[in-house]
Amino acid sequence: MVEVTVTPRSSLADCPVRVHVRGLSPSQLVTLRAWLRDEHGERFQARAFFRAVRGALFLPPGPGPFPGVVDLFGGAGGLIEFRAGLLASRGFAVLALAFFAYDDLPRTLSQLDMEYFEEATTVLLQHPKVQGPGLGVIGISKGAEVALAMATFLPQGVATVWINGTGLGTAFLHGNPLVYKDISLPAIPYGLERVLITEMGALDNSAVFGDPQDPTHRSSAIPVEKIKGKVLFVVGEADRSLNSKLFARLAMAQMPPEQSHLLSYPGAGHLIEPPCSPLCSISSIRSSPLPLLWGGEVKPHAEAQEHSWKEIIRFLEKHLGCATQKL
Repeated sequence: MVEVTVTPRSSLADCPVRVHVRGLSPSQLVTLRAWLRDEHGERFQARAFFRAVRGALFLPPGPGPFPGVVDLFGGAGGLIEFRAGLLASRGFAVLALAFFAYDDLPRTLSQLDMEYFEEATTVLLQHPKVQGPGLGVIGISKGAEVALAMATFLPQGVATVWINGTGLGTAFLHGNPLVYKDISLPAIPYGLERVLITEMGALDNSAVFGDPQDPTHRSSAIPVEKIKGKVLFVVGEADRSLNSKLFARLAMAQMPPEQSHLLSYPGAGHLIEPPCSPLCSISSIRSSPLPLLWGGEVKPHAEAQEHSWKEIIRFLEKHLGCATQKL
């Protein structure tokens, strides 16, 4: 059933309103119409055209149902699908979800609105081939921040994979504020004055994050101690984008020991991806004027990708239920 909500329900002409449509099928074309009559009985109307849900759904063959997973990437933005396809080949129903720099989404990430991600989990769980009641979430870099916030605020998240996340991994927001219903948390600004340019002309962002243990940052704290599900932290110790091991350990310190597990890999860089993916130690992304330094050494990084992928699959199967069918 399609549901349309307008907030606020009553508004003056010079105040914005938010129109939210739920229950649409993925990629469904929809037309929104609005009209009013003035005091003379004249009718004014407007319409706009949209395409629903900004993501790609990968389903294994067969009737299912299959364990559901939301797949999130980071600062590159857009829609990245290769990991979701691989997870689907392992028997999971996977929604690769874009959250900025895609279609009509904002070109840059100004804030994290958790209602957007809540709606994505609702859409995925409503699919007839997806088994509930809980979901898995996997995210890398900025996507790892989002994944941990989903585990904190949304009850659907029962198994979260956090790969080299940033400040939110410490239970603090960096760079982007978070909003969710009546909750609004400010962000700790990035220390852009601490960005270094290497001899190769790449940006070294490892010092861009402020001290997460600074007491003045308490207003930006995320209550990760409220997480009910399980979290797997995956860390590359040679990450040149950020000190992800510190962020992971600080987050784990706020959670019961049985709720989290850490995989830490010496020599692995920031972009820990599925096995046989090449090491990417430097690359360009659309949001940066110069290439970014990710770090990593070829052999240990490859070994980390091979080992962590097996552990990620095992973790998701354990806490979501084994997939009923695999390719």
